[in-house]
This record gives sequence, C-alpha cells and structure tokens, in this order.
Amino acid sequence: MTTTTANQPVAGRLVSLDVMRGMIMILLCAESCMLFEALKHLEPVQPAALLVDQFFHHPWHGLHFWDLVQPAFMFMAGAAMYISYSRKLDKGISWQTNFKHVLWRSLKLFICGTALHCVYAGKPVWELWNVLTQLSFTSIVAYLIINRSYSWQLVFSVALLILTEILYRTILMPGFEQPFTEGHNFGAYVDTLLMGKINSDGWVTINCIPTAAHTIWGVLAGKLLVSGHTSAYKIKALAVAGVIALVIGFGLDVTGITPIIKRISTSSFAFASGGWVLLILAATYWLIDVKQNLKYVWIFTVVGMNAIFIYLFFETVGVQWLNGVVAIFTGDMLITLFSIPVKLAALISALSVWVLEWALCYWLFKNKIFFKL
Repeated sequence: MTTTTANQPVAGRLVSLDVMRGMIMILLCAESCMLFEALKHLEPVQPAALLVDQFFHHPWHGLHFWDLVQPAFMFMAGAAMYISYSRKLDKGISWQTNFKHVLWRSLKLFICGTALHCVYAGKPVWELWNVLTQLSFTSIVAYLIINRSYSWQLVFSVALLILTEILYRTILMPGFEQPFTEGHNFGAYVDTLLMGKINSDGWVTINCIPTAAHTIWGVLAGKLLVSGHTSAYKIKALAVAGVIALVIGFGLDVTGITPIIKRISTSSFAFASGGWVLLILAATYWLIDVKQNLKYVWIFTVVGMNAIFIYLFFETVGVQWLNGVVAIFTGDMLITLFSIPVKLAALISALSVWVLEWALCYWLFKNKIFFKL
C-alpha cells in the first residue's frame, strides 16, 4: 500500500526525471551528513578505497563520479523548466508572462545561494560560488532561447564553451596568466574583481557561463522527452548525444588541447560530464518510463519533488544543528555504552542523519507539502 500511494502523485509525469533529481539530492544529502567523509576515515582497502574516492571532487585535472552531480543538477533544472513551460503554453500562458516567473525564481535562487555562503562563513559575506547562484544565471540564459530550434540552441551552447576557451586563453593578467592552473587563471582574476578574493579550493564564479550549456542541454532533453517521437527514438537520441559529448570531452583532454577540470568547468569537462548525464538519463528513462519499473521509485521521488527545500535544509539546519544533535544520541551514545570505535560511530551518526532527512521529505510528501521557489 505504501508504495502505491507514494507513486500515485507522479502518475502522468516523466517519472525518470523525478527519480534522477531525487538521486542527485539524496547524494548531496549524504555529503552534507558527512557520510562520505566517515567512509573515507574508515580507511577502506582497495578497491573499496577507490570507490569511496569517487564521492569526492577530483582535486584538479581529472574526473570523478562526484564531479557529475552539479552538471546533473543543472541539466535536470533545464529539463524541468522546459516541461513546466510547455504545460503553461498549453494553458495559454505566454512566454512573456512566464518570463516574469523565471526572473523572480532566479532572483530567489540568487538570494538563497549568496545567503548560504553567509551561513557557511558564520557572518555576512559576498561570495558567488554556490550552485544556486550559478543556476539563477543559467536558468535565465536557457529560458531566453527556449523557443529556438534544437540546432540553434545546441550551437549557442557550444558558443558559450568556445567563449570560455577564448576568455581563459587570451585575457592573461599579471598573476593570472596560466589558463588551467589553480588560482592563476582568468576565472580567479574575475573573482578578485567581483568579490575581492579567490576560492581556496579553485572554484570560480564564471563557471556559470560554461555550465549554462548543461542547463540548455537539459532544456533540449526535456523537449525531446515530451515530444511525439517514439521511446526508442528518444533513447537513441540521448545515447548518441551522450557518446558524442564523451568523445569530444575526453578527446580534448587526451590530446592536450583542454584538460578536464571541474573546478573551472573547462569545455572538455562540460562535454564529458554532459555526456555521462545524457547516458544516465537515457538509461533511467528506459528503465522507468519505458519498462515501467516503478516499485521503488518513491524512495527517490519523495526527495526529488522537494529538491530545493531539502538542499537548503541540509546545508543550513542539517550542517549547523541536526548533524551534531543526532550524533549525540547515536554514535556518541554507542561510544559511551559499548566503546565502539570512533570512526564507526561517526559512520552510524552520518547514516542516521541521512535517514532522518529522507524521512522528513517522505513526511512532507505524505502530507502533500511541496516547497517551490
């Protein structure tokens, strides 16, 4: 009964998109609960250690599984935006009217993104590295061209990546004349102008330019999935596009033209990560919407349908308060009562918070409470 009830609200939807969004948020939630850190501190032996490493960003030149999470987040936002827009068109809501909604939503995303950096710092700061801040920009860019043809939008997205290449390679300022070196590239230079500082981990604000391609590609995927084409055609189109993107991305990297670097979202990274996301979407769409394997999708959809809320929750209340409180009554209590190893206790605490935050989403879902920006 629980499974059926949980799946009812997604009837008539592209469930695969809800599932992918839910998977992304569950993974991000695990990170905020320090689950991956706890696993790493257990010092697993190979090949488990290699697997755990995949849940951390690559330090610079290279690609880990975790580097796909933000591109997937931006991609899903683009797909959802097109599907929402197409439904509004069916209701007679014009592009101009909906544009006001997109602008207002982008403003709220921008405010939430900058506010989160204040929470992280514990004081008012002006920092623009958060994914929500970047999404506020990419959403507007993608919406402005949402009515253009597939080819027009595709060419525009590639033009954004070429623009990024030109900016990094031609604008060489003193101290920032090394295009692909951490802290000494054009993106870092722009951050000194925008914020008077650079990110200690190498992230840059102008990632919003190349990663706008991910949101545009998401729009194209959403347009494809709600089109009248057959399921086989849709899967083939997604898979072929994914393979082409992977070949371009890794081709640019292995030939030494442009290294794959997630922290400055190089063009090779945009293509490679976008390729993987397209293949994952093709597989998810086939498995769920075509083959109708719906038995356990509610585990993900209950989170995916409150994605922005749970993201803001675990980045604020979760990190600032819930993680520590739950640890007192789980891992810390087990150490006191049974003297279990500290590293194991940390893992138990992280898992407990993870389950509780999922349960919060489930409670909201059951009570039909959905937070939208």
